[in-house]
Amino acid sequence: MMDRDAVCVLLPAYQESETVGEVVEGFRDAGFENVLVVDGGSSDGTREIAREAGARVVVQSGSGKGQAIREGVREHVDTPYVLLADADCTYRPEDADAMLEPLFAGRAEHVIGDRYGEMHEDAMTRFNDVGNSIFNWLFRVIHGEDYGDILSGYRAFTVASFRRLRLLADGFGIETEMCVECARRGIAVEVVPITYLPRPDGSSTNLHPVKDGWIILAALYRKAKTANPLFYFGSLGVAVGLLGVAVEAFVAYDWFVNRISHEVLAFAGGTAIILGIQFLIFAALSDLVVTLHGEMLDRVEALEERVPEADPERTGTGVGATTRETAVEGTAAADDTATAGDAAEELGREHAPADAEPDPGDD
Repeated sequence: MMDRDAVCVLLPAYQESETVGEVVEGFRDAGFENVLVVDGGSSDGTREIAREAGARVVVQSGSGKGQAIREGVREHVDTPYVLLADADCTYRPEDADAMLEPLFAGRAEHVIGDRYGEMHEDAMTRFNDVGNSIFNWLFRVIHGEDYGDILSGYRAFTVASFRRLRLLADGFGIETEMCVECARRGIAVEVVPITYLPRPDGSSTNLHPVKDGWIILAALYRKAKTANPLFYFGSLGVAVGLLGVAVEAFVAYDWFVNRISHEVLAFAGGTAIILGIQFLIFAALSDLVVTLHGEMLDRVEALEERVPEADPERTGTGVGATTRETAVEGTAAADDTATAGDAAEELGREHAPADAEPDPGDD
């Protein structure tokens, strides 16, 4: 059974006065009393409207959606589960149960709402749609996982799994980083189809497609350095190597056709080819290191699962065992002292004079 008291609805917000009140009221009407709005310093009354609607409001110490999510979860959430959404009325509170069900059922630790499940007309521009498709394809190629919609802002996750993620993005690259980290750390992820709505008239988006697109692409590519070094360094090697081949092809053509030599270009092209080959070799070695590292971590985790929790009664480990050992040692020492005292008393009686008067105090 789903316990809504165990869920905190987290809403990062910035200049969302037109929609934040309706979003907060929608989640509260759905039974979620714990609604947290992390505001990025809005000047349009977002915080006041959110409080009036019944939300708990905090002002983030930095700026950007990523920073708001990290700070909100790590410093202001006191529940085991988080339901993350945007404060712009594009996600429906009615989908919350479907998002949380995999967590409560124990099938997943991180749930992604797939906006393509039921996307309303005009909810996403054609330009954004193409960009999302490219990012999702790159993610599948680089990380070998299909999360459907890695840029979705509708998420549900356990706080414990979130704390395992290494997240650095301050802006809209946070969704990409969460997906990459989940794939990298083997966190169980489930994709749930949701309804994606267009922003209401009068509200403006904080997303800048070109600028934020480059940020997302940079985050996706940067994370590949440790998650998939074969792709990261291999793509560099292929790009540099192909550039060198193109330069050498031009030099050869101009030499054989026009009898014009380009010594400097020939040297640069040859250097690029050698550098590209070195990148490819380094990519293979890096991939081997990452693979061995992953296998070692798997063995350590498997060993941890095989070794049962220390039973103080049987293993003699732990705080309780230490206390018992101390008590046993103390008892043994007391017994030894008592035994020594009895022996001394017995010895004294054996060597006492036969006509010795008994001590009046001895009864």
